[in-house]
This record gives sequence, C-alpha cells and structure tokens, in this order.
Amino acid sequence: MTPTFVGDLPVQCAALTRTNVNVHELAIEAALTRKREHIYHAALLDPHTAGELTIDEIVALCDELIEAHGAYLPRYV
Repeated sequence: MTPTFVGDLPVQCAALTRTNVNVHELAIEAALTRKREHIYHAALLDPHTAGELTIDEIVALCDELIEAHGAYLPRYV
C-alpha cells in the first residue's frame, strides 16, 4: 500500500473531523498531566456525550468510570 497525497481537506470536512480531534487531544492531555479536569473537558466536548447528558451527568459519569477502573489508571488529581 502506498500513501497518496491529496492536499488539504475541504473546510467542511476539516471542521467535522476537528470536533473529534479536539476530544482526543484533551484525553491525551489528561493522560499526560493526570488532571481529572481534562477528562471532564474531553467528555464534555464529545458530541455524542454532550448530546445525551447534562454537564452534571457527564462529570458524574467520568467520576464513576474512574472509580470503577481506578486500579488500571494512574491517580488523577
């Protein structure tokens, strides 16, 4: 398989992709800094999560997931 350069994405495609890239970048920031607030930020900006849950529900969900999987995660502050 050989990569093919096709140029810049059209603005509308780049904008759609960016909504997901932002979430991924914040999740990476959370992993690197171990700051819980970045986990919240990533979840709050996720289009599906934000479309289904309130801010308080998203924060509670994140807290519950961290608690449930805490043995496999670094400590978040």
